[in-house]
Amino acid sequence: MSINKLALIRYKTLDECLQNKHKKWTLEKLIDKVSDALYEFEGITSGISKRTIQADIQLMRSDKLGYNAPIIVKDKKYYCYEDSNYSITKTPINNTDLAKMREIVDVLKQFNGFNYFEEMSEMIAKLENNLYKSSNKSRNCIQFESNKLLKGLEFINPLYQAVLNKIPLLIEYKSFKAQQSQEQIYFPFLLKEYRNRWFLIVKPKKGKMLLTLALDRIIAFQELPKEPFVEYDSINFDTYYDDVIGVTKTEKDRAQKVVLQIEKYNAPYVLTKPLHDSQIILKHDNDGIILSINVVINFELEREILGFGESIKVLSPRNLKKKIENRHRKAIENYERKEES
Repeated sequence: MSINKLALIRYKTLDECLQNKHKKWTLEKLIDKVSDALYEFEGITSGISKRTIQADIQLMRSDKLGYNAPIIVKDKKYYCYEDSNYSITKTPINNTDLAKMREIVDVLKQFNGFNYFEEMSEMIAKLENNLYKSSNKSRNCIQFESNKLLKGLEFINPLYQAVLNKIPLLIEYKSFKAQQSQEQIYFPFLLKEYRNRWFLIVKPKKGKMLLTLALDRIIAFQELPKEPFVEYDSINFDTYYDDVIGVTKTEKDRAQKVVLQIEKYNAPYVLTKPLHDSQIILKHDNDGIILSINVVINFELEREILGFGESIKVLSPRNLKKKIENRHRKAIENYERKEES
């Protein structure tokens, strides 16, 4: 049985009402609540009939949609769930739906490996893993990196919609260096993820340069649909970050040739997982490898290099080599200071 969008809104609204143990839901109150939801989401002003809501309740009680909702009527007047923990959102997927979803995953897997579908690999694996869990009730067979404590993840979808629909935003933002948050109007152009942290690329209304805002530093934001959206045509955002490790970059930054020497025990890690798409092996012998990458010199590049510790050495450019030397020297001083105290 196919379910249209209006029916889903009605079922979801009824479900939310019946889960609320602090209110007594008469049929009339349920009708009013569903009518409000239809107006809010779809702009329908005609409301909903008593007959439709009664039919919805009967359908939710039945097995036709796989809900088998334990809806009862108390005192011949008030509707509620007999099981206070029940929700249609917790209903397990039935076998028919599982079979259809497996078919969809199988079709998606056929495209996996083609250039246009490379980014779907992770999504397909997640779908397949969740389907396997639903049908076999087993443990996870695959785990993806996540940080449940990371702030700002709830902003991803609404910010994506703002970028997609070109909606200016009033954002309250507090950087790590600022003592107080500030509000500004921004034009959002791109959402970007780096190492499980999300960033929004914007241009402030009162500014000429692009800025990178970390989602976990956004306090709040609101859409400004009446504010004219200003495009940023001078940049192709599909390729803007091609010469960068991470997200730190300005329009004036240009890629430089960075030459690195890596000792032999760590060389396989860099050979199998290149530091950057531009990586070229210049020398490979028993001592290790020498490679070059063409990237903007930024904070994330420094952290990447420092992460290899003593097994990597910057050969050029000179300014980057000096920075890494100084940071290693400060690290040693920190250890020595602690030992003295």
